[in-house]
Amino acid sequence: MLQLSILDQSPVREGGTPAQAIAETLHLARLADELGYRRYWLAEHHNLAAFAGTAPEVLLARLGAETSSIRIGSGGVLLANYSPLKVAEAFRVLEALYPGRIDLGIGRAPGGDHATTLLLRAGQPEELERFPDRIAELLHLLRGGRLEIAGIGAAQANPEGPTVPEIWLLGSSDRSAAYAAHFGCAFSFAHFISDLGGPQVMAAYRRAFRRSQFLDQPRGSACIAVICADTESEANKLAASRDLWRLRRERGELGRFPSIEDALAYPYSDADKAQIARFRRGQIIGAPEQVRARLLETAEAYGVTELLALTICHDPEARRRSYQLLAEIFDLPSHARRAR
Repeated sequence: MLQLSILDQSPVREGGTPAQAIAETLHLARLADELGYRRYWLAEHHNLAAFAGTAPEVLLARLGAETSSIRIGSGGVLLANYSPLKVAEAFRVLEALYPGRIDLGIGRAPGGDHATTLLLRAGQPEELERFPDRIAELLHLLRGGRLEIAGIGAAQANPEGPTVPEIWLLGSSDRSAAYAAHFGCAFSFAHFISDLGGPQVMAAYRRAFRRSQFLDQPRGSACIAVICADTESEANKLAASRDLWRLRRERGELGRFPSIEDALAYPYSDADKAQIARFRRGQIIGAPEQVRARLLETAEAYGVTELLALTICHDPEARRRSYQLLAEIFDLPSHARRAR
């Protein structure tokens, strides 16, 4: 059976506010919990007006109190920007609050422009070659180990507890998959970022996987950009907002997500239309049965039993409706059905 999960970037729409975007995330998380989704991940972005999610570990503390059974986690913490000790302690606190429900997804990308990245790192440049060392340190701390500074002392991640978060590496390249395999972690491919070579990357991850204290066998998922509506025509209209936003982002215009009306009225050139067609190649947009068929095909191509859906549109009610339709067509085990 295919399991469905959600990646939420807390999108900020034109005419709305970042506070509304966060409130919409909380509303959607409660709905996802009721509908029977497996997990709910929060993305991390910086210095972008279109996304309100800059500190997933903070918002996760509230999300856990708003939900009861769905797993919650980061999709993902940008580890290159932070101390492994600080990340380990933040997620140990979350695990203490909501034992058995926390996922720690780790991203390799900087998550912002060069100036923002340097400011997050207190002005210190980060070499990509250092990233696997950070993973090793983080996993060591989560296992209860201590990190030592020669001649000064050592520290461990607190609070201690009987359980640890589920560890995932996230990425859209073979490098992230290789790290996941080497360290024995689960791996989620960001199909919504790049649809090129994903199944091959996932297959390579499975072949290279090394058993670890965290995971006995490889576990994979893929995250897909999805918009599901009652009709194909309506789904395509809803998708126009993200189409125009991506087009503008490619030009360096980093504003909020435009309304459907503005997106449909925009004077697209032939080159614009061709670029939007490339954007949509990796997305799944349509009526329920169309979306269901394509999601099943995608899961089969990746060889996974779990997909995360990323849905962005201007209307928050239409976004919630998209997830409701997905839950219905895949017959997710909602609270109401579980109670019978």
